[in-house]
Amino acid sequence: MDMEETSKEKAVGDKYRSYLGGEGDDTHWRHGSPPTYDIVNKLFEEGRTKVWPKGSLEEVVQNAIKTWEMELSHKTRLEDFKTINPDKFKFTVNGRRALSGEETLKLGSYNALLQSSLPEELQYYKAGSETFESSHELFRRTFPRGFAWEVVDVYSGPPVIAFKYRHWGYMEGPYKGHAPTGEKVEFYGVAILKVSLLIPYVLYSPV
Repeated sequence: MDMEETSKEKAVGDKYRSYLGGEGDDTHWRHGSPPTYDIVNKLFEEGRTKVWPKGSLEEVVQNAIKTWEMELSHKTRLEDFKTINPDKFKFTVNGRRALSGEETLKLGSYNALLQSSLPEELQYYKAGSETFESSHELFRRTFPRGFAWEVVDVYSGPPVIAFKYRHWGYMEGPYKGHAPTGEKVEFYGVAILKVSLLIPYVLYSPV
């Protein structure tokens, strides 16, 4: 899901994501320090369609997913994650096999989300051919301002939270031989988040 990208790496706080600082010195960050989201936060604030009341379920879900995506993209050890129960976490997309936390972390968010059963000639993104690092570099290059993410509706409350989300960015960089167009790339999805004591441990994203 979000797959929002950072502008550069440095120690920061963030108004939409938790667990970026004050965790002691034992957190293993992929690039040596916590990321900053200044650029994609600006894109988010300029392009979002909803501004949820502070403390509302919608805001809690939105910020929880943003925080989980940050951990998945920037922490290298599952034991450093604060958003999930590593022993119970499962990640499923469109009815595919559920991935464990370690499997999801190894693949990275893009490869976990964009696996496809389409014939190879119809796959414009081939998750099986990309590594964690190559997938993130590809999307950073294609969407230099990031790929923003928002909750647009919440249909049910915990412990089973069903919600609709929106993802968008601008193709201002090249993609696998295709020149930048500057056009907005946007899609919507529906997901189910199962939580225990407000801690997400199963993320299931159906069609």
